Amino acid sequence: MNKARILLLAIFSSLLCSSAALAQFRSQSLPAMEESSTVKALRSGVEYLSSAMLEGRAPGSEGEKLAAEWLSEQFRSAGLDLLTPEEGDVFGLRQPEGDTLVSRNVAAFIPGYDNKLKDSYIVIGARLDNIGSLDYERDSLKGHKVFYGANGNASGLAMLSCLAERLSRNRVLLKRSVLLVGFGASTNMCAGSWYFLNRSFPDASKIAAMVNLDILGLPSGGFYAYTSSNPDLNDLIGRMSLTLQPLHPSLVSKEIVSSDHRSFYEKEIPSVLFSTGAYREYMTDRDTADILEYDDMERVLEYIYNFTLELVNGSAPEFRRSAPESVSRSATSDVFQYHECDTKPVFMGSSDPANFLRKWVYTYLRYPRAALEAGVQGRVLVSFVIDEKGKVRDVKVEKGVSEELDAEAVRVISASPDWKSAKVGGKKVKCSLSLYVDFKLEKKKR
Repeated sequence: MNKARILLLAIFSSLLCSSAALAQFRSQSLPAMEESSTVKALRSGVEYLSSAMLEGRAPGSEGEKLAAEWLSEQFRSAGLDLLTPEEGDVFGLRQPEGDTLVSRNVAAFIPGYDNKLKDSYIVIGARLDNIGSLDYERDSLKGHKVFYGANGNASGLAMLSCLAERLSRNRVLLKRSVLLVGFGASTNMCAGSWYFLNRSFPDASKIAAMVNLDILGLPSGGFYAYTSSNPDLNDLIGRMSLTLQPLHPSLVSKEIVSSDHRSFYEKEIPSVLFSTGAYREYMTDRDTADILEYDDMERVLEYIYNFTLELVNGSAPEFRRSAPESVSRSATSDVFQYHECDTKPVFMGSSDPANFLRKWVYTYLRYPRAALEAGVQGRVLVSFVIDEKGKVRDVKVEKGVSEELDAEAVRVISASPDWKSAKVGGKKVKCSLSLYVDFKLEKKKR
């Protein structure tokens, strides 16, 4: 009887231990088990790149080199063709004090399948470096501070790695070729992107557009796109706003962060910066992996992937240099640009110019018979002003295709119903817009 009682007690104790162990397993492991493979990859990448071992990845540091080697391995594992050695494409940057800083870029390649477009490139880039670390002394106490750079820009690098894997897996969908690049010494005058465009990559003139990923780890604070007011890229973002996406970026006219898209802009290559914007921990030692929102980062990644597919397979955006922000408006002009207005002009309930194209322009556009018979097609860039009363005026062709198509684009925009006028500082103002009007001939069915 004693033996049986002892046996029952042993079994009961074992069950209690098993239940406790199971409860502990559930409380600690279940959230990790529920994470998607993408979220796990984003988290893993950020945790490594922002670890103490990399010492904040200062330009030219061992930490930046380790980040470059990590990215090379990610590209290789995803099946991309590396264009640079494992440790990166090394370049030197002379410092003001006379020393030479040695940094590096990492570049990989996915070839497009379309014979006509495969020699045209879309670049997706992210900066490798952050501001590093420093030794300090305060009240006779010495210390060492690391600026880990989890959001700036381990988040963009981790996203670049995940994009590489997804694009490689779906390369049969890519008409143009894609270059994925980690830029070194970005925080030092964007040296890596300048070197890539001017010294390293021989076909820079064939780059159709650039997508820059910088500070993408905190989507709860917003998700933004900065295009330097490029009308084609704005139009693409506007068209995507009409499609089902996990989230949509807000177009901003003010640059979110100075980054490598600037080098491409100066090379007259259309570029867009995607970012989740300013945050309290920026450039501090509190910018660590635990502050990032990995589930929401996956949603941002999904949008950027879809945007990239549209860019890779659609019409190449055209470059148009916007006026420098330091140049003031002419004293004789009281017309504000679209991006300068606090309240944008509204057409039929929407401030998105794509709504005007869809509900008015393409509804009432008539293809000129002469152009139709001659097989003429193309994109007409038209500018116009919406005055304080919401009326459209001063319609003119900025870049034409033919006399017939130009005239039709002007006609249909000039006939526009009234808009709700734009406002600056609460006051109604004149607002200038520029839009492309597409004339496309449909192929005859055989």
